[in-house]
Amino acid sequence: MDLSLTPEQESFRDEVRSWLAANVPAEPLGPTSTPEGFAAHRVWEQRLFEAGYSAISWPEAYGGRDADLLTQALFAEEYARAGAPERINTLGLGLAGPTLIAYGTDAQKERWLPGILSCDDIWSQGFSEPEAGSDLAALRTTAVAAGDVYVVNGQKIWTSLGRFADWIFALVRTDRQAPKHKGITFLMIDMRSPGIEVRPITQIN
Repeated sequence: MDLSLTPEQESFRDEVRSWLAANVPAEPLGPTSTPEGFAAHRVWEQRLFEAGYSAISWPEAYGGRDADLLTQALFAEEYARAGAPERINTLGLGLAGPTLIAYGTDAQKERWLPGILSCDDIWSQGFSEPEAGSDLAALRTTAVAAGDVYVVNGQKIWTSLGRFADWIFALVRTDRQAPKHKGITFLMIDMRSPGIEVRPITQIN
């Protein structure tokens, strides 16, 4: 396998290195576990978006750069080398967005992808539950269709960044008669919806 860089990849690496050198904050932004630190990281994410670095792996049609794996690795290497801030919308950019690109309708893509890319919308992940950690087939959270909406009942845990997220993509059981590894739906939920209670898990550190 030839891992030599193409002229285009070398140019991209130099571009990223120069931009990071000029834009990485001189001082830490503060921990993402605090409102102030999280807000500062959101501003940083939006600067990455404005510079075209928010989601380089996404197709150009959706605001990305169609970057291949080696180009993505170059970006990650330069980002780490520069000591750039922690990314806070990795769940939106790395999971929710690509899922929508692959399987979403045109209306869904138009509704959610711009906010994910710009990080105006921060996403959390609702997979694990108190009685269903990595065993997603055991999840108990249900969603019942009620007209144009779903009524969701259940509890999620270890919802990364759930305290500050605007949206959460959750796996919920929509068919309780189906085998336990089926009848599960990927639901996009507004974290400001009535009935949602967020309880942070305080860690020692």
